[in-house]
Amino acid sequence: MEEPSPSPGASLTALLSGEGGRGALAANLLAFGRMLRRAGIPVSPADGFAALEAMRLVDIGDRRQVHAALRAVMVRRHEHFEVFDQAFAIFWRDPEAGKHAAAMALLDGLKDRQKPPPASRRAQEAMPGAQPPQSKSRQKEQPPERDMTFTVSERERLQQMDFEAMSAADLAMARQEIRKLVLPLDERPTRRFTPDPRGPRADLRATLKSSLKLGGEIVDIARQRKVVRPPPLVVLCDISGSMARYAQVLLHFVHAVTNDRDRVHAFLFGTRLTNITRQLKHRDAEMAFEMVSHLVPDWSGGTRIGESLERFNHDWSRRVLGQGAVVLLITDGLDRAGAEGLAEATERLQKSCRRLIWLNPLLRFAGFQPKSQGIRAMLPHVDEHRPVHNLASLKTLIETLSDPRAAQRGRTTMGGQAA
Repeated sequence: MEEPSPSPGASLTALLSGEGGRGALAANLLAFGRMLRRAGIPVSPADGFAALEAMRLVDIGDRRQVHAALRAVMVRRHEHFEVFDQAFAIFWRDPEAGKHAAAMALLDGLKDRQKPPPASRRAQEAMPGAQPPQSKSRQKEQPPERDMTFTVSERERLQQMDFEAMSAADLAMARQEIRKLVLPLDERPTRRFTPDPRGPRADLRATLKSSLKLGGEIVDIARQRKVVRPPPLVVLCDISGSMARYAQVLLHFVHAVTNDRDRVHAFLFGTRLTNITRQLKHRDAEMAFEMVSHLVPDWSGGTRIGESLERFNHDWSRRVLGQGAVVLLITDGLDRAGAEGLAEATERLQKSCRRLIWLNPLLRFAGFQPKSQGIRAMLPHVDEHRPVHNLASLKTLIETLSDPRAAQRGRTTMGGQAA
């Protein structure tokens, strides 16, 4: 079913009231909610019903009242206000804006042409069938566009682009690249043995058992070797408001790893800890994330890292941290509780696993300094502190986890400095 979209000349009152054959109020609010979701704002069906009820309480002829009411019920994070404002201006087009177009064009001509902000670009791309406006003269000057998706230059640009700055199209291409990533963790010996004619260990029990078939005469000595397999991988991902954008992309990486290998355990935490291992085992990524969305109630909420790690240590560490497990802790270290109990919980987690790797998006900044109480509490108790903000950092992480020599190195933080 094709989504309704407003025409350039349609007024806000007509779109909301259903005048001029533009559809009913609910249909237009539904299309607006879908546009906000494509732009990266989490809008649930309940928010749509709340928006419909809000429209009955305000004067739909007053654009400012409509804007304030919709933003109050459909936006929960302050950082989403700019995206919402851009989406509102694009979807509910203002017919009076044309009167000021000439003056705005003169003002823009005095300035250098700049790249539009990410919020405006994301809102434009989320609009059904919308394309960036171009002048007729520029359209004539430009040669016919060719599909250069995933050429060498495009791949290189995508590898270095920050997840936070990616547009909707960039995120779609990044997800395709993430699905191709393979995480071959270095194999570790277990306590089990398997028969092997060239094994280094003699199997006396198997030798005596085979000799019974020949009347007790030992003709050959059975041999065996230890079974080696990759260690368990445990992922603890922060889904608070400051990490929501990165968590959306990194969950695709965790889903790809979960379906590529066994013994992968995934947990999400914000104000509480949620085990999503079973949901991510679904082969279809969209179905898996749909099940996760119904299971996680605290997405884009607050952050209680200390309480979440303490709950993991109490309920899950004995179950999933055996046989030299590797733990990926994905968070920015910004704890609402002021790092209360965070150092103790992180220390216990580090002592329960073979390697504790902290993946922090804040390390993308060259001048990063551990000033937050949460970051200072966690740093002394992690084995590695690495950035995770683009595809290049993910590939570097995979290379590190697959290097058997990396596990023998001492604890490092912030790119190799001693803790």
